[in-house]
Amino acid sequence: MSFLHPNLLLLTLLAPLAGWGVHRLWRRRLEATEAWASRGLWNRLFAGWEPGRLSLSVALVALGVLGATLALAQPRWGTSRETVEREGVDVVYVLDASLSMGVPDATPSRLAVAKTLIRRLIRETPGNRVALVGAQGDGIVLAPLTTDVAVVDLLLDGVEPGSLPMQGTELRRALDLLPRLYPPGSERHRAAVILSDGEDHGGGLAASLQALAQAGIIIHAVGIGTPEGAPVPLPGATPISAGPTGRAAPGQAVKRRADGSVVISSLHEEVLEQITRATGGVYLQATDGARSLRPILAALDSMDTHHLETSTVSSRAERFQWPLALAALALLLYLALPPFRPVGRGAAGGRAEEVP
Repeated sequence: MSFLHPNLLLLTLLAPLAGWGVHRLWRRRLEATEAWASRGLWNRLFAGWEPGRLSLSVALVALGVLGATLALAQPRWGTSRETVEREGVDVVYVLDASLSMGVPDATPSRLAVAKTLIRRLIRETPGNRVALVGAQGDGIVLAPLTTDVAVVDLLLDGVEPGSLPMQGTELRRALDLLPRLYPPGSERHRAAVILSDGEDHGGGLAASLQALAQAGIIIHAVGIGTPEGAPVPLPGATPISAGPTGRAAPGQAVKRRADGSVVISSLHEEVLEQITRATGGVYLQATDGARSLRPILAALDSMDTHHLETSTVSSRAERFQWPLALAALALLLYLALPPFRPVGRGAAGGRAEEVP
């Protein structure tokens, strides 16, 4: 047996205190009566008095308090099994991990904001099955569709700007992976969210989007960064200040062209808007992790759900009803069996005549 709130078991100490309090009240009453009335008058003053019934009343009060406090602690024993049907939609998160996602025109960086937004979307849409795809020079499935969101959260920690094998940015290669991630027959329950700065050096995006639309995949997009942009820090470099000027101190570890000029990476909203228009999704721009995601959340909530998995959950059975019933029974008996035995008028009078 276990208790859901074991700390409340301390309240069981109130049971003997309650019994002692009731006994003390009756004792004081008897002592007060004894001070001015002789024992010979007790049969008349306390018709039906029985010491054993007083002890029973004290025990019933203590038992009632004990049952109530045990019910508050919520005892549990035995095992109850419950079958849980999980329904939702399949959502694939496509995370741009290219070098430009380290640009700090979003606080603290584009990639950090993207990871924060993914975690928020997963947390605010419980019940869905999620997957994670990394986008850089190639697409990599980091996690297939799963209901274990802790796995996705752990994988997000390991994604850094430029951390995937192939450099550059080709969004098409990542998007082409989407159809094979969804189970067959789930065309009405497929969604994806791409978080990127929109830089795409691969081309061929239009043909891929047409195939994705035919597969029933609705892609939402979050553009991370600003149109003005900022210099691209190299991996391991000291963070640079965001700003539209594109200036960097001499020797600062930022990406430069062959002539030494600083490369400025900016948000390409037109690419991401093209993706959402072709697939019926929603586009948002974000520069920090607190950006409202309500339009995307509303779109995901409006989708038809389907059966994802069936699981059996075993848990301790709640048994608070038993001590609560004990407390109620003790209260009823206390009210039904007062310390004075009910006596008729004649019986009371007869006993009174015996008093000398």
